[in-house]
Amino acid sequence: MQKPLATSLATLLVAGQMAGPATIQAQSYGSTSTPIKHLVVIFQENVSFDHYFGTYPRATNPPNEPKFHARSGTPAVNGYTDGLLFTNPNYLNTAVNGAGASNPFRLDRSEAATADQDHDYTPEQQAFHAGLMDSFPAFTGTAGPPPNGSTQTTTGLVMGYYDGNTVTALWNYAQRYAMSDNSFGTTFGPSTPGAINLISGQTNNVTDQINAGGDVIGDGSGGFTLISDADPVGDVCSTTTGALVQLSGQNVGDLLNSVGITWGFFEGGFDLTKTNPNGTTGCKRSHKSAITGSTKLDYIPHHQPFQYYKSTANPQHLRPSSPAMIGVDGDQANHQYDLTDFYTAVNNGNMPAVSFLKAAGYQDGHAGYSDPLDEQTFIVNVINFLQKKSDLWKSTAVIIAYDDSDGWYDHQMGPIVNQSQTSADALTAPGQCGSSSNSLDGPKAPHVQGRCGYGPRLPLLVISPWAKQNYVDHTVTDQSSILRFIEDNWVGGQRIEGSFDELAGTLDSMFDFKRPSNEGQYLLDPSTGIVTSDQSNDGNSHGWNF
Repeated sequence: MQKPLATSLATLLVAGQMAGPATIQAQSYGSTSTPIKHLVVIFQENVSFDHYFGTYPRATNPPNEPKFHARSGTPAVNGYTDGLLFTNPNYLNTAVNGAGASNPFRLDRSEAATADQDHDYTPEQQAFHAGLMDSFPAFTGTAGPPPNGSTQTTTGLVMGYYDGNTVTALWNYAQRYAMSDNSFGTTFGPSTPGAINLISGQTNNVTDQINAGGDVIGDGSGGFTLISDADPVGDVCSTTTGALVQLSGQNVGDLLNSVGITWGFFEGGFDLTKTNPNGTTGCKRSHKSAITGSTKLDYIPHHQPFQYYKSTANPQHLRPSSPAMIGVDGDQANHQYDLTDFYTAVNNGNMPAVSFLKAAGYQDGHAGYSDPLDEQTFIVNVINFLQKKSDLWKSTAVIIAYDDSDGWYDHQMGPIVNQSQTSADALTAPGQCGSSSNSLDGPKAPHVQGRCGYGPRLPLLVISPWAKQNYVDHTVTDQSSILRFIEDNWVGGQRIEGSFDELAGTLDSMFDFKRPSNEGQYLLDPSTGIVTSDQSNDGNSHGWNF
């Protein structure tokens, strides 16, 4: 483990301001074990792997939609076979699924707006049916058609998927960089457990709860584990009538602070002093999606994991004291910022070493109030912005990951790496996730209940000059694999006691650190996802959209 820096980073930054932006940047990322000096984690909402990549790299390419044609030699993924498409277990299991029994079916680009599916801890386990993966319409499907009048009017909507004519940008990024087809939610359940797993790899250690009810479950040792979407205690934007919790223990922010590494969590709507074009301000800042037609708050408290820990919370949403202090420990903002602060930091030459980005609600990809097209606009704008900062881009990696599956069908069950036996569990039998009480034990950490995992399979992409190209990784990983990468790259491999990070698969095989980083820009159109500029390593321009 690295020792804490002898001189505070705030002091170094004051010196850096005198010397100019180059000095600030040089002090921001510390010593790393790889060429990656800046990591950006774009953490999106509610997508299963099959929902976005089930037919990758084969797109339907109907008229009037962006076209996608795969590169020659594109590797296959563990996606839909003919059997899964036309004789799916969810279609055959009419006894459980009833009228919702359905094969997977393609959602057109005009059907980007859909209903939200059930994605709670117990229903997701029931849908898996001990690995038969045949009960999604019955347990996570939501009744009703997409808004455009599709004939899919039952809970079978949960079987819908998109291809490269709708999630065009993500398919193009997969063509140019690295993706995984074997990455899972660390546990079952909705947004908040996924977000907490990203930063600490553990959803227990609930130390304070108000009206939590079914949002928590006994951990088997006298404490509680978070299994649903309670808001963080103390956040001025949290509910005043619903469930609230607070957690103890370490998170990755604590580890980064211990060695003086700059970092930040940047979420749309966090700055309560701004007024949106529609006149909304404070905690009520919002946007209306032209795709879904719904208005959603920009800032969603239960999507902000660091607010659950006293050590990393900024409950009053205090603003950074200056652009130079974004990412710096000891400042009043305490590493919690608005999305606009990320762009400010980068433009001022002090991009944090580790940045977590959370879109405003309407662009976070969550079905019901967001959608793939609004999400695509957000993702592409971020990556285009970073690639145009050539000096930074050559040492940057962007990870696109998701908090949960939204209950959307995915055919692949992951390994059960942590057993659980509570009234909320139902994976292998009522009250059962696995068949024993072992896993994730340690000399100081008794086995914790309510952390059944791995959960559903989720998309994971690595976009970087150092990423392998047109590569599909089959390594078993989970959300805490991102945490492990940060630990290995910046804090000497230190682990969090009781965390999934100890057994998480690594992201290493998605990178190639043996070749020089000399890639040019790979820019996409934010609206269509089509490639607008590809300056590859050989200096030639290529494109695969027609």
